[in-house]
Amino acid sequence: MFIALGATGRVGSAVAIALLDGGEQVTVVTRDPRRAEPFARRSAAVAVADVRDADALRAVLRRGRRAFLLMPPADPAGDTVVEERRAMQAIARAVDGAGLEKVVVLSTYGAQPGEALGDLGVLHALEQAVAGTGVPTCVVRGAYFMSNWDFALELARGEGVVPSLFPPDLALPMVAPADLGRAAARWLVAEGEHAGVHHVEGPAAYSAADVARAASAALGRDVRVVETPRARWVETFRALGFSPSSADSYARMTATVVDGAYERPEAPERGPTTLAEYVARRVRRGA
Repeated sequence: MFIALGATGRVGSAVAIALLDGGEQVTVVTRDPRRAEPFARRSAAVAVADVRDADALRAVLRRGRRAFLLMPPADPAGDTVVEERRAMQAIARAVDGAGLEKVVVLSTYGAQPGEALGDLGVLHALEQAVAGTGVPTCVVRGAYFMSNWDFALELARGEGVVPSLFPPDLALPMVAPADLGRAAARWLVAEGEHAGVHHVEGPAAYSAADVARAASAALGRDVRVVETPRARWVETFRALGFSPSSADSYARMTATVVDGAYERPEAPERGPTTLAEYVARRVRRGA
């Protein structure tokens, strides 16, 4: 039995689907069983648990041999670092003593020690805490999610603009969430521990200008990038409903990306989905 956290999200759902497509027995963990109904219809077991409840999560993990773990996003209206560190600690406590033979942990390029770095510091702490339980831990660090542009695609459709905190021509490694999930599922079922850090990105690096070009082609209209200068990053996050601490933290995380303070692996696994393909699919679905 495989346990999958986050199965109602982009990456976690891809993990669960890949496991089910491979004929594996899967338990998906959710706080809202209604959202897990598509998996139940495919004969997956559904476990209702909050990952912040270490005892409840450990009881679920004990049902399986291997587990896919991820950090649920915190509400940016609160203190995201505090909330996510609380979840990180609960996940690690749940893994400890659950009897698992292997776990795959979702992380990100640029995960690094530090406070108030958005997800970067918390995900690095999650990597270390889970590995510290002694359970063989395969860390999958994904490049910048193509899905982070979904909101921009809505504005591209309505207003012909792609808002970006990044300079228009700054090329970044990116990955489609489904490709990342399928890669994680392969490591989860593979024989051997595969302990350590593994990187996954798409076929090429892409920029905000590439997003605009892909959106223009998919929508059949002119689309341009509108860059938000660094001095207005915190203000922009605040306007989106972020608390002061979360806005500052996410601005610092953005700076690590723009300043290139993340790893460049020599031989990452590469998913097949191009940015143009991802954008075209999202546009067809009404993003």
